[in-house]
Amino acid sequence: MTDTHTHSAVMTQGRRADSARRRQRVLKALNDATKQGEAISVSGIARLAGVDRSFLYRHRDLLEQIHAAEAQPPNAPGVGPAVSRASLQADLTNAHQRAVRLAARVRQLEQRHSEALGEQAWHESGLGAPDDIDRLKQQIGTLEQHTIDLRLQLEERDDDLAAARAANRELMAQLNGPRTTA
Repeated sequence: MTDTHTHSAVMTQGRRADSARRRQRVLKALNDATKQGEAISVSGIARLAGVDRSFLYRHRDLLEQIHAAEAQPPNAPGVGPAVSRASLQADLTNAHQRAVRLAARVRQLEQRHSEALGEQAWHESGLGAPDDIDRLKQQIGTLEQHTIDLRLQLEERDDDLAAARAANRELMAQLNGPRTTA
């Protein structure tokens, strides 16, 4: 019976040593992939380490490290800061809103141009209104333009404020979120 017990102990010890070697390979593969700026995934790290994915799923601490590294933007040498999906979506939303504002501005300028051409044709025909009415209309147009410019500035500041608030919420969520230890 001692022979069987010794044999089992040796096998258990061998399995533990094999598991420790695999863990080291996984950690090295994760470290190498992070340093080289490669995309990190469970399958990719398992392939680089020469282990089965089920090994990673059985060792939750390794899996959590892989997921944490996967969530970080890659750091390729010689490449500037990486762009996250959320920042790209925010940029796209901002670009869309800017396009909408610019389209409205183009319509307004086309309308003003059309009115100016019509007024010029009216004056040239000799049917124009007296000068004081023209001056008042011009002043109204200037004030309307100033109001539109102020509204556009206010919208841009509102957009900046909304983006800053979103960034603050994201930072607070990261700071208040669960912390993982390496």
